[in-house]
Amino acid sequence: MEGTVKKAILPAAGLGTRFLPATKASPKEMLPIVDKPMIQYAVEEATACGIEDFLIITGKHKRAIEDHFDSAFELEANLKRSGKKNLLDEINKLRDVNFAYIRQKAALGLGHAVLCARPFVKDEPFAVLLSDIVIPRGDSLMRNMIRLYGKLKCPIIAVTKVKREEVSRYGIIDGIEESAGIYRIKDLVEKPRPGESPSDLAIMGRYVLTPDIFGALRRCRPGRGGEIQLTDAIKGLLKKQAVYGYLFEDRWYDAGDKLGFLTATVDMALENPELSKGFRRHLIRKISELKE
Repeated sequence: MEGTVKKAILPAAGLGTRFLPATKASPKEMLPIVDKPMIQYAVEEATACGIEDFLIITGKHKRAIEDHFDSAFELEANLKRSGKKNLLDEINKLRDVNFAYIRQKAALGLGHAVLCARPFVKDEPFAVLLSDIVIPRGDSLMRNMIRLYGKLKCPIIAVTKVKREEVSRYGIIDGIEESAGIYRIKDLVEKPRPGESPSDLAIMGRYVLTPDIFGALRRCRPGRGGEIQLTDAIKGLLKKQAVYGYLFEDRWYDAGDKLGFLTATVDMALENPELSKGFRRHLIRKISELKE
């Protein structure tokens, strides 16, 4: 069933204002977590599930993303001459993956970014991955979502449980649990107040969608911030077809804000075989200094 989804959309046209001034001329998606830009974690997550074709929705000052996934002949030749095979293999690991790019001419929201992908998707199901949601060794989530899509043939949204006081940061679903961790969605609410939230199940930036979403997006009126919200379009689909939430209970990071980004960097550095020992010693030393 994994072969049912072969295309993925990665929206990357946002302004990255929470990371200014670092993102004034450099894309947020290219900020490194340890030694890899955050967008590459999402690409590797999808390729591990058999996805072969990627469309990255970009905007101004995003050319670095295209360069990153392009060949670098001079660098590769230098690494080859230097005998640095491990590094050469690392930068070539995505060589057989196909990338296309469409520019979102105005920052009109996630829904509008997905709508820009219509010519690329055509009539196929597709995945959407938000690259600032970082899932270490995260291919199991998308793999299971694709399998569930193969069984149900309807849109699948990843959800995760969050604290009630944090629901206003996310889109929240109202659903019925039909089997363990699988919810038939009745409604979606974008960033509700804690006392008004229908549940503690937050949408977490991984989707398997069908081309029906494009008609729903075209019918959407601008919502919060004058943007076309993907949540609103999915809500519109509920009138015509089933949409399911798949519960993810493993570790993930919202690297779209500074604290989440730093937390991901620290945790993943501690798990890196080359860095963990020295980095751990450094953290212990700093903690001891803070206690004095």
